[in-house]
Amino acid sequence: MSLILCMETGTDICSVGIARDGVLLSLRESDQGRDHARKAALFVDELLRETGIAPDDLDAVAVGKGPGSYTGLRIGVSLAKGLCYGLGKPLIAVGSLDALVEVAREDHEAGILSVDDWDRALLCPMVDARRMEVYAQVFDSAGVPQNEVAAEVVDGESFAAFRRSGRPFVIFGNGARKCADLLPDARLVEVAPSARGLARLAQQALDAGRTEDVAYFEPFYLKDFVVTTSKKKLF
Repeated sequence: MSLILCMETGTDICSVGIARDGVLLSLRESDQGRDHARKAALFVDELLRETGIAPDDLDAVAVGKGPGSYTGLRIGVSLAKGLCYGLGKPLIAVGSLDALVEVAREDHEAGILSVDDWDRALLCPMVDARRMEVYAQVFDSAGVPQNEVAAEVVDGESFAAFRRSGRPFVIFGNGARKCADLLPDARLVEVAPSARGLARLAQQALDAGRTEDVAYFEPFYLKDFVVTTSKKKLF
């Protein structure tokens, strides 16, 4: 039996959950502002108290590794690494787009998400990267990647080969809505990032021994963080 603490903080949503053997036991989430630094640690404490699980009982800590918000990823990874150091537990990193696809797959399995011809569908999770850019990747309905993760400036020709394949092309995530008008043949559905998308993938990684070096692990930013100079005159 494995207990894994799961955290996803790479978007506006701060989400923390605890899973046993890949099945979610309890979840805390908030989309009320970017207060992840305070909320993530608070959610961890609340979940442990609610479930009666002692920190030492955890078998691993899993975190969404990105791509996503630079600050959000830093907060989640820093907290996860701190817990792993303090508790002597392994760190598991899960791709944030892989986890978002898992949320969609779970919603479909539960009957929450309905997509015609689901078995042939191509799933394209999109994480907002500002303006008309998204972090995106295409998966089949079994969660198998069909291309590499990319930072895509979306226009009418984006994902053309997949959209013209004759298979349903399904877009979701916090970057999808702004792309819907440019991709009129895509099916937009509501699926949000969540720690529950890490549960099964983290368990699979733990079973396979795919853990990270806690000292050297860094989030998958995909793009370099750019520091800009404020235009406001301070003096």
